[in-house]
Amino acid sequence: MVGVGSVGTRAWIALLLGRDESDPLFLQIKEAGPSVLEPFAGASRFEHAGHRVVAGQRLTQAAGDVLLGWLSAEGLDGKRRDFYVRQLWDGKGSAEVDAMDAPTLAAYARLCGWTLARAHARTGDRRAIAAYLGKSDRFDRAIADFSQAYADQNEVDYKVLIEAEKTGDLKVESGL
Repeated sequence: MVGVGSVGTRAWIALLLGRDESDPLFLQIKEAGPSVLEPFAGASRFEHAGHRVVAGQRLTQAAGDVLLGWLSAEGLDGKRRDFYVRQLWDGKGSAEVDAMDAPTLAAYARLCGWTLARAHARTGDRRAIAAYLGKSDRFDRAIADFSQAYADQNEVDYKVLIEAEKTGDLKVESGL
């Protein structure tokens, strides 16, 4: 299973065995295409799209995967494609935000914000970023305004989805 950003790309799971069948190693091999930012920010400095993904993951992750790497391979169609490889972990979890009370949800949101900020802070020069942002709260307010507008749009989209389900224009499944 891949995330939304990987739909339409090639992805494999490779099973490697160590000493015997009780010593498995699963690797995920995912196709890496050009960055979606390239039309706006220009071509990546990385010639290999898999290398770009790996470099980004190494910047943002506090503890990286020692098996993280990249390669190119030719498909059955004769086309050469870039990939990145990582160890497959089945350890993803998800918080049940629907079951949280307001203080717990607020604490969870602060933790998510801190984690995201920490990951982004690792990707750039923190002094240059701080100098660019300055001492005013203008950036803070812009992010808060964007976040509120994004949340409002999600609510509108959800209402459209529910209405499409009610009218029979769209089949919706939940609890999967």
